[in-house]
Amino acid sequence: MDDPLLEAFEERLQEIDAYLDLLDAIQRQAQAGPPKIGDATITTQQQRILYSSVYLQLYNLVEATATWCVNAVSEATVEGAQWKPKDLVDRLRREWVRTTARTHVDLNPGNRLNEVVTFCDLLLEAVPITEWSVSRGGGGNWDDVSIESITARLGCNLTIDPAVSRAAKRHIRDDKNSLGLVKYLRNRLAHGEMSFEECGTGVTVADLRDVTNRTANYLREVVSAFVDYIGNYHFLSPDSRPS
Repeated sequence: MDDPLLEAFEERLQEIDAYLDLLDAIQRQAQAGPPKIGDATITTQQQRILYSSVYLQLYNLVEATATWCVNAVSEATVEGAQWKPKDLVDRLRREWVRTTARTHVDLNPGNRLNEVVTFCDLLLEAVPITEWSVSRGGGGNWDDVSIESITARLGCNLTIDPAVSRAAKRHIRDDKNSLGLVKYLRNRLAHGEMSFEECGTGVTVADLRDVTNRTANYLREVVSAFVDYIGNYHFLSPDSRPS
């Protein structure tokens, strides 16, 4: 594993695994009596709060993964100052136009004209693509649906292993799949609609490992798709790709 995207993903996932190992140890202690850390007893309430924190960590992994992948695409287009808008695949060029010309931003007529003139200058001068970023959206709302949506927008071929896809999309609680559940609980916690104790009630470490595995396996496939998309220059039109 020598790709920065994969390395970053696995490192962040390892943090969650380490936390789950701690929860495993606490749960094993609880089977023989109240668990302790040193002389301090961990209450049932505290245990539930610890459990609920996994959903926050998982959402952090989901959003971080989406952000890393999307940013890596725009960074690839400016690397070496060698690619021009005409070199990009149609869908990615559309995103570049959208961001650079700010077509998605409400502007008054004067500012709109200024943006168009600046954009036309870039095209007429045929300068290489400079620093830009894809408009991601999705803040607080990243799940498999939003990830697949932005992947399609960029023209990245996201092919998930059927077994991994079925596991990730199967409803596991409250009619939600793994990424949907993580997003839902994270947002309820973030907006104060649910307490941490309530979120962790009725949950076991096995439950948390299950949702972690389903989520992580899906995200790993997403990362691999972007690694292929960038590494094999699929963000460029076929006639612009290095031989």
